[in-house]
Amino acid sequence: MRYIKWIGAAIGVIVLGGALLFLGNYYSKNSAEVASKDTKTTVNNKVTSKKGIKLTGTATQDNYKSVIKDGNYLVGKARGITASQNDNQYNTESFENGLLNLAKNKFSPKSYIFQEGQYLDASTAKKWLNRKSNSNPDGLNPEDNGKKDDGRNPLYLQAIEEQDFMVQSSDALQLKGIMLGLAMNSEDIYQKEEYGANYTQKIDDNTRIAKGKELAAEVVKRYRKLEGVTDNTPIVVALFTEAPNDSLSGGTFYSYTESNNGDKISGFTPVNDVNVVLPMQENTFNYNEIAANLNGDFINFQNTIQGFFPNLSYITAQAQYHDKTLASLKVDVTTQFYSQTEMNSFTNYLAQTAPSMLPTDVDVQIRVKTVNGVQAVLVQKANGKSYEVIQLGATH
Repeated sequence: MRYIKWIGAAIGVIVLGGALLFLGNYYSKNSAEVASKDTKTTVNNKVTSKKGIKLTGTATQDNYKSVIKDGNYLVGKARGITASQNDNQYNTESFENGLLNLAKNKFSPKSYIFQEGQYLDASTAKKWLNRKSNSNPDGLNPEDNGKKDDGRNPLYLQAIEEQDFMVQSSDALQLKGIMLGLAMNSEDIYQKEEYGANYTQKIDDNTRIAKGKELAAEVVKRYRKLEGVTDNTPIVVALFTEAPNDSLSGGTFYSYTESNNGDKISGFTPVNDVNVVLPMQENTFNYNEIAANLNGDFINFQNTIQGFFPNLSYITAQAQYHDKTLASLKVDVTTQFYSQTEMNSFTNYLAQTAPSMLPTDVDVQIRVKTVNGVQAVLVQKANGKSYEVIQLGATH
């Protein structure tokens, strides 16, 4: 039985967790306390001193307030748990950020407070994501049928992402809705013997879609039984296709359903999202229709910064389109810089150059990486006038 693994190294957790808070909420320096220090409030079904709970700055049409507890961002209880090792970091980013964007259609940032998932705990998530067996009757992935070829039962469900949406009522934060993301595998990597070679089992689209619908209904039933979730808590379940491990882009959401009372779910509504890797090859999906202009701008950006700093290894980007409209752009720059002064000069140059060459009407993130990991993240919010630079570590 394949055991559950935590994904990402420490730096990945910092980058992804911090980036989600920074990009999703972009909060101001002054946090608003929920109430005075000498009163009590119920948060996540636990009585907590008011002085320990804060909300980030004022919500806007695009950004949520979120929860800070005891001076730290309140992270999800089951975040980062997957059914098997996944080496594609873009899947995690697309999964988490994409679910948050879908949430805005149901839970307006002006009316709701965002909280990382607090109802599905790590222990339960591990049981659900593992295979069903005599020792684990709660497994959502199928039993191991003992086969070592394409006749085996693959792992269909890779991860579950929970996002909670709260409202402030007098002296309490109350749960008013849950977004659930189910990450479905497009392929399953397995070994015929422990520590042996890796083999890939493809999962066809029809099977993946059918299994996703079954799992969505089952997960809603289980969530209704979790402490703190009532029969009439609105639950939205969005289905996500994981990109292969060797892909240069992350997966995409393809449909969602809702449950507003009991175990009943509505029909599935399609989501028209596409990820495009830049620079593109001419046979890329909808090359001439969707991303040709962006591809040309990106190549100019690429050539400009490579001309200024010739010791760059490579520059790629993932452009996400929703209904054929650019929704976000994430750029990765890998460099061989060895000093912090070089890194500072380079990030300053990027911050000055990018606004005139990359889109300004969508969120843009630029990550600068070396062999030591991510060293800096530059962020421009949609319709922003400049990039914020977050230095994450010193180079050697």
